[in-house]
Amino acid sequence: MANETPQNTPAEDASSPAPKMERARASAQARLSPIWIIPLIAIAIGMWLVYDNYTSRGTMVRLTMNNAEGIEAGKTLIRTRNVEVGQVQSVRLSDDLSHAVINARIHPEAEAMLTEDSRFWVVKPRIGREGISGLNTVLSGAYIQLEPGSSDEFQREFTVSDVPPVAPTGVAGLQLKLISQLGNSLRVGDPVSYQGYTVGRVEEVNFDPDARQVSHHVFIEKPYASLVTDNTRFWNTSGIDFRLDADGIRVNLGSLEALLGGGVTFGIPADLPIGQEVDSGTRFSLYSDEETARQGTFDRYIEYVLLVDDTVRGLKKGAPVEFRGVRVGTVAAVPWNFTAPQPDSRSSFAIPVLVRIEPQRLGVAGATLDLDEWQTRFERLFDIGLRATLKNGNLLTGALFVDLNFQEDTSGSYTAETFADVNVFPTTTGGFAQIQAQVTALLDKLNGLEVDSLLTSLDRNMQAAEATLKEVQGVSASLNDLLDDPETREVGGNLNATLKELRTTLEGLSPNSPAYQDILSTMDRIERLLRDLQPLTKTLNENPRALLFDNLETTDPVPRAPANP
Repeated sequence: MANETPQNTPAEDASSPAPKMERARASAQARLSPIWIIPLIAIAIGMWLVYDNYTSRGTMVRLTMNNAEGIEAGKTLIRTRNVEVGQVQSVRLSDDLSHAVINARIHPEAEAMLTEDSRFWVVKPRIGREGISGLNTVLSGAYIQLEPGSSDEFQREFTVSDVPPVAPTGVAGLQLKLISQLGNSLRVGDPVSYQGYTVGRVEEVNFDPDARQVSHHVFIEKPYASLVTDNTRFWNTSGIDFRLDADGIRVNLGSLEALLGGGVTFGIPADLPIGQEVDSGTRFSLYSDEETARQGTFDRYIEYVLLVDDTVRGLKKGAPVEFRGVRVGTVAAVPWNFTAPQPDSRSSFAIPVLVRIEPQRLGVAGATLDLDEWQTRFERLFDIGLRATLKNGNLLTGALFVDLNFQEDTSGSYTAETFADVNVFPTTTGGFAQIQAQVTALLDKLNGLEVDSLLTSLDRNMQAAEATLKEVQGVSASLNDLLDDPETREVGGNLNATLKELRTTLEGLSPNSPAYQDILSTMDRIERLLRDLQPLTKTLNENPRALLFDNLETTDPVPRAPANP
């Protein structure tokens, strides 16, 4: 049985699938030759080389920049920390011809650096306020620096900056935005200082033509970020600040770096508390100088209009408004709304001046300030004579300021009025205007005098004075002749002789002279005689008839009649 093999018929052999498979396998073995193994290996190696070359080429990125100066296709390298990480492949203009488009290839090991916050800039020789940089590119040529970011978002299109960034990516600090109208005052890289010490830099400067203002992006390093609060004020530093106004002459000298290129400084005005720290992206106003920044803290005020009948030459915007030497406000505009109609109560054309009364200057906190109450208070003061006057604050420059004071002759004469929907602050004539009026009145009186008659009288007086002078001259000549006469000259000698004789006579009457002793003796005898006569004088005073009758007790004699003849 084991040797028995089933025999198939030809019909069964043709229809069975097994023989077909065997015949196909045999045919394939007959066609597959060992020589094809080498080409297959070569194709596999080629495909692997193509794949390896593709993967080793890196990632293609697109860079845009305003000017491709120093950038060459196939030569300009892209570096990070002075290590080559890519190369520029092509340089062309954009479709709208507004900028340059650069295609560069980044090495595979540096692909992780291509994130949305990565930054590119051109490194080339530069000379600036901080010194000379990029000297190593003088011979090797400019290259593009890549600074990797910290984001996880992959990106292939970037903008190349012409200048290096101020702050490296990832460095802790505070980024702020300053808004101002100082178009050409700051540039990228200018210092941001605090009390003369540099604490940051200006990162970016943009101009908004619609808003007509300039925005400055500044970066302040982390150790100094706590110095910026919501009460901080920023102002421009030009190195030298020279001001000549109603307050006098002021000169402020900044640092040498600020003197050469300018910069920004900041601080908190003495009138404000320190305040709370701010977050990145906070907007601040950039003032022109420190004084303007300090004035900007008084953000709550009452506006009044001064209708000035005098000249406003010398009165400028920012001039102080003072009450007895204490500043209480600021002049906001000179003139203001000049074409607005004047109040009907005014007979003359006045110059409108807008002023701001700032109660915060008197130490009133802004949170507790009631402007309506202050406006009511000023209306009461107007009734008792509070008036505004233009006065000279600096004789050298002729700068004026607004002085508020009480005028006795205007008490009770206030009438409320408005100009362009703003309340009018009552005014009075200034000191110089009063002097001018007095001088004008004096000149009018002088013009009314009869000068011709005065000149005629003065001429007559001058003629009389001239005649008197001639007479005096004649008398003087006669006196000179008299003095020149020899007899007049002898008068002096005779006078001297007379004086000598008088002196001799007076010497004879001295206490030790005999004549003086005789006089004394005579005086003594006269004195004794007077003492002897005193009783007689007394008796005669008491009884005058004692001189005729010897007895006072006898009767008076009776006269007898005459005898008849």
